[in-house]
Amino acid sequence: MKIILNLKRTLFVVALFFFSFISSIYSQKNDSLKTKNEFWEHVQFGGGLGLGIGNGFTNIAVAPSAIYNFNQYVSAGVGLQYSYLKQKNLFDSHTYGGSIIGLVNPIEEIQLSVELEQLCVNVNYENINLKENFWNTGLFLGAGYRTQNVTIGARYNVLFDKDRNVYGDAFMPFVRVYF
Repeated sequence: MKIILNLKRTLFVVALFFFSFISSIYSQKNDSLKTKNEFWEHVQFGGGLGLGIGNGFTNIAVAPSAIYNFNQYVSAGVGLQYSYLKQKNLFDSHTYGGSIIGLVNPIEEIQLSVELEQLCVNVNYENINLKENFWNTGLFLGAGYRTQNVTIGARYNVLFDKDRNVYGDAFMPFVRVYF
C-alpha cells in the first residue's frame, strides 16, 4: 500500500511538472506570436513616386518608407530614396540614399518632424566631360497639418549649403502619406 501511495505521489509530481513545462512552452510561444502581431499593427508604410518628362528633361524618383507608431503622439521610421535626373545635352545624375525620421503629434491635427537624410550624388556633366560624386547630408525640421494618414506641410534643411546641395532651396513643401 505504501508503494502504491509513493507511486501515485511520484506520478502526480511528474505529471504536474510535465503539464507545467508544456504550459510554459505554449505560453511563451503564444506570447511571441502575440508580440509579433502587435509589432506589425503599429507599422505604417508610405513613401513617394515622382515622374517628370518634357522638353529634354527627365526626372524619376522612388522613395519608400516605413514608420513605427510608439503611441498616438510619437513615431519613428526609415526611408530609402533613389532619383534619376537628366537634362538633355547638359547633365545626368543618380542620387540614392536613406533617411531616418521622427514624428511628434502634440495634437491630432499637427505633426512636427525631424529627418536626417544621407544621399550619394553622382553627376555627369556632358558638355564639359566632367564627373562629380559627393555625399549630401540634410537635417530637416518640419511642421504640417495632418488629417488621418495624410500630412501637408513644409520642412527646412538646417544644413543647407547653396554651393553643394541636391536641393535648390533649404525650404521645401511636402505631402506625407502613410497607410
